[in-house]
Amino acid sequence: MTIRVRVNGTEHTLDVDPEMPLLWALRDVIGLTGTKFGCGEALCGACTVHLDGEAIRSCVTPIRRAEGKDITTIEGLSPDGSHPLQKAWIALNVPQCGFCQSGQIMTAAALLAKKPKPTAQEIDDSLSGNLCRCGTYLRIRAAVLKASGT
Repeated sequence: MTIRVRVNGTEHTLDVDPEMPLLWALRDVIGLTGTKFGCGEALCGACTVHLDGEAIRSCVTPIRRAEGKDITTIEGLSPDGSHPLQKAWIALNVPQCGFCQSGQIMTAAALLAKKPKPTAQEIDDSLSGNLCRCGTYLRIRAAVLKASGT
C-alpha cells in the first residue's frame, strides 16, 4: 500500500505495510536514524518523534496513523544544532552514552512548545516516561530549564 507522509517538511511516498511501525519507516525506509529503537513497547521514550506537534512513541505507532500529518524527528528539530534544547544539551554536557537523548530532546521540545516556561516539576512530569540508563536526569532537567530561559 502507498502511504504519503511529510517528514521534517519533505514529502515521502512509501510503499509499505500500513501497520509498519513509524519508527521502522523513518529508520529503514527513509533513512533517518536519529530516532532510536529502545524497548519496542512505548515504555522507554527513545523512539519519540512529533506527530502534528505531539510527542508520540514511534515504535508502536503504525505508519497509517501518520498519513497526511507532519512528522518531526530529531534531524528536523534543527539540522544545524541551533535549537535552544540542542544548544543547552551541549552547554551542560547532558549525554553520556547518548542513546536516549533524541527521545529526551523531542519530548522536551513538545513540552516547551506548549509551555515555554515550565517549572522543574513540570519538566520532570513531562519527561518521566523517558528512561536514561546513565541517569543524567538532573542535567536533562537543567538543560530544559536553560533552553526555556528560566
